[in-house]
Amino acid sequence: MSSRATNCLRIASRQMALATKAPVRSLGAVSKPRQYPSTTASRAAAATTTAPKPTTSSTTTTTTTATRPPPAATKPAATTSTSTSTTNGTAASKPAARNPVPAVSGQPLPDAPAATDEQDQSINWSSSYHGLGTSTFGPEVATVLQAPLDADDIEVKPDGIIYLPEIKYRRVLNAAFGPGGWGLAPRGDLVVQERLVSRDYALIVHGRFVGQARGEQQYFNEDGISTAAEGCKSNALMRCCKDLGIASELWDPRFIRKFMRSHAQQLWVEHVVTKKKKQIWLRKDDEVRYPFKKTT
Repeated sequence: MSSRATNCLRIASRQMALATKAPVRSLGAVSKPRQYPSTTASRAAAATTTAPKPTTSSTTTTTTTATRPPPAATKPAATTSTSTSTTNGTAASKPAARNPVPAVSGQPLPDAPAATDEQDQSINWSSSYHGLGTSTFGPEVATVLQAPLDADDIEVKPDGIIYLPEIKYRRVLNAAFGPGGWGLAPRGDLVVQERLVSRDYALIVHGRFVGQARGEQQYFNEDGISTAAEGCKSNALMRCCKDLGIASELWDPRFIRKFMRSHAQQLWVEHVVTKKKKQIWLRKDDEVRYPFKKTT
């Protein structure tokens, strides 16, 4: 019993000690009840709190709208683009006036150019077609140009091709138009290829464009390019003369066959150096020439 009484005293002393150490609270603070807002009051407060928001948002919207450029500001751009497109359309439908092409411009035209100005008689024959097909030559000139060929003037190549020597074309032109009444005008640069040169030439007669052809000539070394260039010019002259009817029989198959039967023959020959044999064509009144000799 004494021990229990002792324990009770110890517990009581501890509680008193804790009571003295605990903070002293005022009765008012302890007894004052907490006030919680009622449900109605909270709803009213919430309504009061959310009510200003539309005003704020409307203010913000008004401010944003005020800071943006007015819709009318974008209209001039559309008007400008419309006017620009209208201007471009007008420019496209009405092209600017071009300067008239002079009678002698030095540039080739798709058809015969107009007559030259009396004050400017210079013509660039490297590109001009002045006078093409404007008038015919007289009957006397036509008779000279279209005269039948003499069989003695025709030559035969070893491969069987017949031709008229270039100098005889020049003689016909001189007889028809007179020396100095015609000429060849280069129509481009001399093209030098491997073992071949070529160039375009135009035949001019009495200041008129008559015809154009490309001449060509082979060469075997660089030292022969100059000679080949001259042969190229002669070849172009022969081709241009076809437009005037000179030696037109040389392009007639029936005439060629008839001439070969009457004036040519085929022989076996041997090369003097290589001793190779082959057949060549030769005029009947001509002889085999070096480096070949006739063989059986």
